[in-house]
Amino acid sequence: MSLVKKRRKTRQISIGKVNIGSDAPISVQSMTNTDTRDVDTTVTQIRLLEKAGCEIIRVAVPDMDAALAIEKIKTRISIPLVADIHFDYRLALASAKAGAEALRINPGNIGAAHKVKAVVDCAADHGIPIRIGVNAGSLEKRIEQRLGTTAEAMVESALQNIETLENLNFYRIKVSLKASDVPRTVSAYRLLADKTDVPFHVGVTEAGGLYAGITKSAIGIGMLLSEGLGDTLRVSLTRDPVEEVRTGYEILRALGIRNRGPELISCPTCGRCKIDLFKIARDTEKALLERTSRIKVAIMGCAVNGPGEAKEADIGIAGGDGKAILFKKGRVIRKMDPENLVDELLEEIDNMMTNSEEINGKKD
Repeated sequence: MSLVKKRRKTRQISIGKVNIGSDAPISVQSMTNTDTRDVDTTVTQIRLLEKAGCEIIRVAVPDMDAALAIEKIKTRISIPLVADIHFDYRLALASAKAGAEALRINPGNIGAAHKVKAVVDCAADHGIPIRIGVNAGSLEKRIEQRLGTTAEAMVESALQNIETLENLNFYRIKVSLKASDVPRTVSAYRLLADKTDVPFHVGVTEAGGLYAGITKSAIGIGMLLSEGLGDTLRVSLTRDPVEEVRTGYEILRALGIRNRGPELISCPTCGRCKIDLFKIARDTEKALLERTSRIKVAIMGCAVNGPGEAKEADIGIAGGDGKAILFKKGRVIRKMDPENLVDELLEEIDNMMTNSEEINGKKD
């Protein structure tokens, strides 16, 4: 039985070549942490994110030089780019003219009505959508003074800003409602879900470092997706953004929504383990990031129980005392030199990925 309820019906928009909403796949996006004005460094990071599966990238636009840099960045990347705008509406205009495929504005700080209209008119002229990014930490003062930084306040902000854009005959809208804690975030999306058909971008903002961030994101995003809420997602971590993309796909995989690339399973190790399984698992996982075909790979520490416990895996290795074995579908194939485990395993994986008779997986 599926853990995921039927997907919420929304209007459909697109960011570049990526369709968003309703029946379109839930997209994984991230945000660069480079200086956008440094084109080479920003492009290098985006390309690494592309290899990890990132489908939409957002860049900070703190000043006009950053906005103008978008034009150069766009010529060297393959995925759609969203310009993240705060305070100065003129940066949104410049970003759109430079080739950004979407704009993200924060209604709490974009400014007066005529500034919002200028942004909307520009987005309409360029045929690009706007994400209304509501954040509990930067709500409009008039709403915060009345309702505090509650889920209800976030929803009111979103609805008012959706109405503002739609009154300007602009409907290419996506909305996010983010707080730094799971309860407010989930409550806000639930409250808004039946009040609009605008697609949702989901995530828990300022989630924290690796452990806190992954935990909050997995619970918050996972709860929303399981209820059919969410059309794009970003996992916010104080880490390399590649980790955000990896985590996003693992959340989708765990819920049975999307499977991108190989799935790695591994044992937690015990006193029977005689090889450096932590390093082997880490190196294998990193190498598998750039492979896109579906395959289940097992890294097991015990040669006695490993193959049997991981018999549903397509391929795997299990360590022993001074040796290791390669197994496929629980059947031992041959012994291996522990020193070359990862390289030999990857070679075998690549062979399997090109042999449709050995694996029934396919690309996501």
